Amino acid sequence: MFTELFATVSTKTGDTKACLPCLGVCATFGVSWTMIITQTPLRISFLGGGTDYPEYFESHGGAVLGTAIDKFAFLSMSRFQSALFDYAIRISYRQVECVKALDEIRHAPFRECLRWAGVSQDVEVHYAAELPALTGLGSSSSFVVGLLNTIYAFQGKLIPALELAYEAIEIERKVLGESVGCQDQTFAAVGGFNVIEFKGWNNFTVQRIPFSQDRLEEFEEHMLVFFTGIRRRAEELAARQVKRVQQNAEHLLAMRRMVDDGFRILVSPGSLAPFGALLHEAWLHKRQLDPGISNDAVDQIYEEGMAAGALGGKLLGAGGGGFMLFFVPPERKEAVRQRLSHLTEIQFRTSAPGTYVVHAGAGRSTASPRRQQRAA
Repeated sequence: MFTELFATVSTKTGDTKACLPCLGVCATFGVSWTMIITQTPLRISFLGGGTDYPEYFESHGGAVLGTAIDKFAFLSMSRFQSALFDYAIRISYRQVECVKALDEIRHAPFRECLRWAGVSQDVEVHYAAELPALTGLGSSSSFVVGLLNTIYAFQGKLIPALELAYEAIEIERKVLGESVGCQDQTFAAVGGFNVIEFKGWNNFTVQRIPFSQDRLEEFEEHMLVFFTGIRRRAEELAARQVKRVQQNAEHLLAMRRMVDDGFRILVSPGSLAPFGALLHEAWLHKRQLDPGISNDAVDQIYEEGMAAGALGGKLLGAGGGGFMLFFVPPERKEAVRQRLSHLTEIQFRTSAPGTYVVHAGAGRSTASPRRQQRAA
């Protein structure tokens, strides 16, 4: 029955899935949700990264070209009666926290998302992800978007995808005080393979890349992604880049223009090789934004991949470590794999859906059978 309480809700930015209690279904039948489970994608950014910071795009406009990928963060929320326990909230991630009050939660994003949505007791929340954090795939923002979506679904609220992104950005930047851009939250919320334009605060537009299925598969055949083995917290590096926005304006403007160039390559017939060359050019510009974006270990990996036949590539995320992307003609991929066999490769598909509810478990009806009959 309850799988029928889901629907795809179209917005001007794309599709998102959510449960329908806000439409009166639960109010009518007296349903009480006992568990909500959501999945939220990670992302890969190809071009334009750095122009998605408000410190830049509010003056110059920004855009990125990237995709949500089929590697996900999963969150579940369930209800319990805290009066029967010695704690009011239980959360689990790498650690488990059982607390009596919201302010006792040490995990700041968990704490502030719950506070933002007005949740202070009687819930248990679990987090799991397919890939590790601090690796350049936008996992921190996917967590915040996914948690907000989970809480709202649990409360019976249907929030448009882009609104989830805006709220996540406000929590990360204004509540948690983090120097984050705005692309990660948007990809996590709306999914897809997109150009996202940043025209102002809470004024983004999302344009799907109009791929044919054959063209999309051709593109994916050129992708190789390896874990560098370096995990890093990008906050300090991102904060330095924000301070250097004016100093880096020329590089950022060039990187913004490459988004348009990349879009034209993808939607036009012909070879995708120019896209690889564009990635290489973008990586050279990105390296100039801050000395900490690359290092000797990252440079060596990049040089080995290029020497083995890659046309271009980049370090994903703010820099310093994480995952390295290469754009490689299919016939040269095995040579690159052998050259970088000491690294772990990840397989992925592009254009994954944005955050959505994958399970809604309902408890017993809060209405008596007679009241349910009258309501029906």
